Amino acid sequence: MRPLPETPALRPGAAPLTQRSPRVVAARRLQRRRERDETGRFLVEGPQAVREASAHIEELFATPKGVAAHPELTAGATLINDAGLGALAETVNPQGLVAVCRTFDVPLFEALAKRPRLVAVLAEVRDPGNAGTVLRTADAAGAGAVIFAGDAVDPYNGKAVRASAGSLFHVDVVREEDPFHVVKALRDNGFTVLAADGYGSVSLYDAPLSGPTAWLFGTEAHGLPPELADAADARVHVPLHGRAESLNLAAAAAVCLYASARVLSIEERSL
Repeated sequence: MRPLPETPALRPGAAPLTQRSPRVVAARRLQRRRERDETGRFLVEGPQAVREASAHIEELFATPKGVAAHPELTAGATLINDAGLGALAETVNPQGLVAVCRTFDVPLFEALAKRPRLVAVLAEVRDPGNAGTVLRTADAAGAGAVIFAGDAVDPYNGKAVRASAGSLFHVDVVREEDPFHVVKALRDNGFTVLAADGYGSVSLYDAPLSGPTAWLFGTEAHGLPPELADAADARVHVPLHGRAESLNLAAAAAVCLYASARVLSIEERSL
């Protein structure tokens, strides 16, 4: 880890920083998307996230209790008092550590050049909790990339980072303004592109899941834009056997991604 430019770490014996310290005030601005976009930095809080983010950390703030509880994570950390850490954290009971990290999303072509077998695309998804949860599920299912397409939530939003439970740091994160460009690029790279659509004509049980697959997921309330769903190779619905009207985004994404993961696992074992 290295400190932010022109913000040297505290000298031994110096008082911990407070919520009014210039470095803390500057870091707190990263709670706003505009500041994250302009600086290429974001906040990560808690020991698990800090551990996963180690390669991307520029500065780590830690309370004395945080240092005592996690000495393996806090070498070179900047001491901060509880009120200062509370100003940086967005949780009710922060765990003593908040890091300033560099953003690290990759271009679409670079992510696809790695030939992932499974990709999740979040098209216009604006809820950070849903986005982070889908990212976590995609990681668990073995996806190599998660693409935030169109007017989607910032993957470095604090709630999205927390909901990803560290998975933000395990997969290629791509941000692309044009979701139709994403679909074309995926198809040009040999992917079958499937739109998760509650009204789709193809059942998940019959969906073409063999080979490299990309799933398109839309918003919780409105799903995918019709034109984008039509651009996919198939519009796929998850069969509902009970009386539930539908599945929420995170649940539907988990079912779809794991259906693909099962088929890909079978294919890999047969090679």
